[in-house]
Amino acid sequence: MIRTGNEKLDNRNIELPVAADTKLRELTIAAVNANGYAVAGSKATGLKVAGCVQRYTDNSGGEAGDMTVPVRRGTFVWNKSGTIAGTDILKLCYIAGVDSVTLDSTGASVAGRILAVDDDGVTVDMMDTAD
Repeated sequence: MIRTGNEKLDNRNIELPVAADTKLRELTIAAVNANGYAVAGSKATGLKVAGCVQRYTDNSGGEAGDMTVPVRRGTFVWNKSGTIAGTDILKLCYIAGVDSVTLDSTGASVAGRILAVDDDGVTVDMMDTAD
């Protein structure tokens, strides 16, 4: 069977292998560690933001890659950590925790670009991470 040209995935829905001893909660930030495995978003360097976890996945007793997690890429609303204002639109923000972003890049990895700031959260384009 020739597969060339067959659409298998789109650029917004991906399956990632999960790191060993890792739980990923639905509707939280998914990141990829230096070894290429999905981990929960956290304030740490060396992570690549992947998007939003779509299904609770518990690989807490497993080896790296024993499970996969569905991740949606795109634009999502996250909680604010620290001060983020409307004048910060189009600035890069950084992962502060499993469901929050910050402007503080110290010891953190890029989450994406700020598109809107509201009282209840920050809208972040997680596919735009380049400076």
